[in-house]
Amino acid sequence: MARNQRQSGFPELRHRHPWDVSPKEAIAIQQRLCRFIRTDQRCPEPATVAGIDVGFEDEGRVTRAAVAVLEFPSLQPLETAIANIETRFPYIPGLLSFREIPAVLAAMDKLQQTPDLLLCDGQGFAHPRRFGLACHLGLWLGLPAIGVAKTRLVGVHGKLPVRKGVWTPLLDGEEVLGAVLCTRTWVKPVYVSAGHRITLEQSIHYVLACTTRYRLPETTRLAHRLASAA
Repeated sequence: MARNQRQSGFPELRHRHPWDVSPKEAIAIQQRLCRFIRTDQRCPEPATVAGIDVGFEDEGRVTRAAVAVLEFPSLQPLETAIANIETRFPYIPGLLSFREIPAVLAAMDKLQQTPDLLLCDGQGFAHPRRFGLACHLGLWLGLPAIGVAKTRLVGVHGKLPVRKGVWTPLLDGEEVLGAVLCTRTWVKPVYVSAGHRITLEQSIHYVLACTTRYRLPETTRLAHRLASAA
């Protein structure tokens, strides 16, 4: 059912590419596709949100992707899916989408319904080529997506926020890449950036709306447990 439901949302074929590529080819793909990313487009209010996370088994030889779909705004779990595939791309910071997304797509294909909004454990626009995992996955599926990372990949920021709901911009010169967002008072912040078909302001709003008493959104927490449970 999920495959048929997603057909109308597929982006144009020019956004598609092979996954079995070299690191040099992967960078060229990112440079070609980044111009199609929309971070100035508002996302409609979602009825469902999904957490995306990826783990590895067998000393990295198997990629394990998990998708957890929750009702919004209640955050009640609705559906989960897991996929294990052979790892075919090396670990290279800035190119993790090529290592992880093939397994994510296999997990997404098992869902009965397509979620309205994706919260990805990784970067979105806050990426050296402005094309992190959330951008890549959102563009590939034609869905709004947000990057929620635990660590910073690029950019600089001011003093870290320490009160829930407070954020400071993540900058590259004068360009705003994302937000350093405090999701729990006196706990390390997360790095939020728009992925595709959503604004930064909305990204911050939905990350906070999906966060309860923990540092990470419930979407990410549930997907992480599934991806890590070998």
